[in-house]
Amino acid sequence: MSRRCELTGKAVLTGNNVSHAKNRTRRVFRPNLNDVTLASDTLGRSFKFRISAAALRTVDHRGGLDAFMAKSKDSELSVAALKIKKDIIKAQASA
Repeated sequence: MSRRCELTGKAVLTGNNVSHAKNRTRRVFRPNLNDVTLASDTLGRSFKFRISAAALRTVDHRGGLDAFMAKSKDSELSVAALKIKKDIIKAQASA
């Protein structure tokens, strides 16, 4: 499983630890990923995602999974999340 948020695309970044003496050693910045289950009101189902804590706050702020998917960019979403987004849009159009 990759260390990438399925909804926002946040991934591992690299950088340096810098000591007081300005010695630099390489380090890794990992996203804070959590396994969560989010419910779609339009589809009447729930889906499991591995998303960052920041993405979870954004989903809550935007008013749920359906509203988040409506505003999200296709390039940031994982393949599974993109399929769910298309299903939500299709269900909203037919309703």
